[in-house]
Amino acid sequence: MKKKHYIFTLLFMITLVMHCQTIVSTSPENKKVVLEEFTGISCGWCPDGHIIAQNIQNNNPENVFLINIHQGGFSNPGNGQPDFRTPFGNALAGQVGANFYPSGTINRNSNALGRGSWNGAANSVLGQDSNVNLGIEADIDVQTNEMTIHLEAFYTANSPESSNLLNIALLQNNTFGPQTDYTGTVENPQEYNHMHRLVWLITGQWGETISTTTEGTFIDETYTYTIPSDYNGVPVAIEDLELVAFITETQKDIPSGGGVYPTYSNFANENNARIKYVETILPQCGFDIMPSVNIQNFGESDLTEVEITYSVNGGTPQVYNWTGLLLSLQNESIELPSISYTTEEINTINISLSDDDDNTDNEIAYEFNIANQFTNTINMILNTDNAGSQCTWDIMNSDDEIIYSGGPYANNESVIEAFELAENCYRFRIFDAAGNGGGSIVVYDSENEVIYNTPGNYGEGEEVFFRTIGSLSVNDNNLQNVIIYPNPTNTILNIENAENSIIEVYDLLGRVVLFENNISTNNQLNVSNLPIGTYLIRITNNNKIITDKFIINK
Repeated sequence: MKKKHYIFTLLFMITLVMHCQTIVSTSPENKKVVLEEFTGISCGWCPDGHIIAQNIQNNNPENVFLINIHQGGFSNPGNGQPDFRTPFGNALAGQVGANFYPSGTINRNSNALGRGSWNGAANSVLGQDSNVNLGIEADIDVQTNEMTIHLEAFYTANSPESSNLLNIALLQNNTFGPQTDYTGTVENPQEYNHMHRLVWLITGQWGETISTTTEGTFIDETYTYTIPSDYNGVPVAIEDLELVAFITETQKDIPSGGGVYPTYSNFANENNARIKYVETILPQCGFDIMPSVNIQNFGESDLTEVEITYSVNGGTPQVYNWTGLLLSLQNESIELPSISYTTEEINTINISLSDDDDNTDNEIAYEFNIANQFTNTINMILNTDNAGSQCTWDIMNSDDEIIYSGGPYANNESVIEAFELAENCYRFRIFDAAGNGGGSIVVYDSENEVIYNTPGNYGEGEEVFFRTIGSLSVNDNNLQNVIIYPNPTNTILNIENAENSIIEVYDLLGRVVLFENNISTNNQLNVSNLPIGTYLIRITNNNKIITDKFIINK
């Protein structure tokens, strides 16, 4: 449903009174930027495009509006993946020749541009005069999911076209899902936050016609739109919706645009804090935990305080009094103080909020597993990037004692470590001082069971918990006289004093490239088929392991 008014130049002063013009300026303004980015969950360079676009918006607040359009082959979902496509994407991409990804247009005034050109094109548009100003506001009834959109436009000069098109795009933010070349976190490697995602064009594929575009024309429109529960099976979170409106001179050439985050009304309760979820808790084995719970204000009034009670495995409850400010539908993850507990195979944390107008959503029970067990011999292969001085790591036992640590390192260094760990619970942590990760890392036990691995996208740092089982090896005589030569080598690697051992050769990505079982006293290992480079050799005998590095140089 829509109400529409077009008021012309001679009646403009009367219009301001009759139609209560409130949200659009009548003074000439510069153009605002609408950046439409064509993207997809299988596009490896698209996260880089998202960063570039977001930086353009951050540098020009309230003057740049982003629309991410999932379209083309890179947007096709795989088995079990979300479908972010829309019925509008192919036509939008077709008219600007968006056949590479990520690509984008700035105000649709050219064919698709590569991400390296967006910033310059945006700065050029921001310096140009606009012939029309646009304002938009919206409200969502939380009981009915009906959105009311109020839009005003005012022409400060004649448009070069006798008619224009008005477009309103509905976007959703904070949708977590897969993204190629994004590693995410240890507990959820596909947890990429998709922002400014186009879900619907409320005014249709190319917008609705504005039939008068002369100087002084004032436009006042009101739309109502009922928000569905999902688009293509992807749930809608009304608190994450965003609107971008813009005018095009034809189907292309945008003189200006605007955007808004809706307000919300018609809540059932005045005061209602509710628990949305508990942040993922990694498998644990003895360390105190600091759980994070996400709470949302689902009431009409501001939420400024709430009492949070929590316990693990039926142990003694703890109480935390949160204070802050959450407006209606806003949410926040709150890290609770650490709590001790007795570890079980499956652990349950119970969290509850203090009483309010609706107590049906004030409690949650969340389960997390005990950490996996590994042998007591642990190996690490760590490769630094070109900023090795930023990389450090440590291993901590359940008494919070750091028993091994390393770094900072040289650039592009390969580090090989082996640890003998008594039966206990441990935490491995990797850090990057610059916050952007580093080189690849793999941590594994003597049975090649992987404890932790990453290609290097670990941000500021990550951690993982693990248990060791059994006692330390007491046969210290095994392998103590092993000799490996020549090093470097080109064809044959001699291994002495390692009879009845298992030989494994790894490349620096942690892949086994040679394997030999039960070798003789003086074994010769043929490495002639391996490419030039650095390799790791691991020799195992009766639960004793040594690791060394050798080079193939032909």
